[in-house]
Amino acid sequence: MVKDVHVRREVEIPDKVNVEIEGLKVAVEGPKGKLERDFSHLKPLILRKEGDKIVAEAYFANARDRAKIGTVIAHIRNMFIGVTKGYKYYLKIIFSHFPITVKVEDDKVLINNFLGERSPRIARVMPGVKVSVKGEDVIVEGIDVEAVGQTAANIELATKVKGFDRRKFMDGVYIYKKKVIEE
Repeated sequence: MVKDVHVRREVEIPDKVNVEIEGLKVAVEGPKGKLERDFSHLKPLILRKEGDKIVAEAYFANARDRAKIGTVIAHIRNMFIGVTKGYKYYLKIIFSHFPITVKVEDDKVLINNFLGERSPRIARVMPGVKVSVKGEDVIVEGIDVEAVGQTAANIELATKVKGFDRRKFMDGVYIYKKKVIEE
């Protein structure tokens, strides 16, 4: 097994973003809000702030440790984008048999009349995520890419068709666009 003596990756801290690192816990605060992430399960990793950069490094790293460093840097970069711009997912309501109605109540999305079912199908909305329905579009937005993606996946999974031919029964709510809010 080949080990590298020293592996180092860094990411630039954008303007208007404040970063606090305590051990392997990272808190990022920007104009849109604050995100915290705990990387303490990635032990041989060292995280520190050097001027206007965050450095992730490991000594005597094998392939798995090198992958951990890349993953941590990608997560931190996503946190920077989230607190400065935000994320938005678009889902389309599609039906050919029964007209589907979608409502948002507190931390749930209710999907009524899916394939003519009497009881609504329920999708959970993750904390910190805003869901709105505009016509045939469901818009999911927030600053944490994982929470936004999980909420969109929950809505899509709530309308998963089982026991029908997917070529004929294409009814459901499907993700069709993901973007970073550029406002």
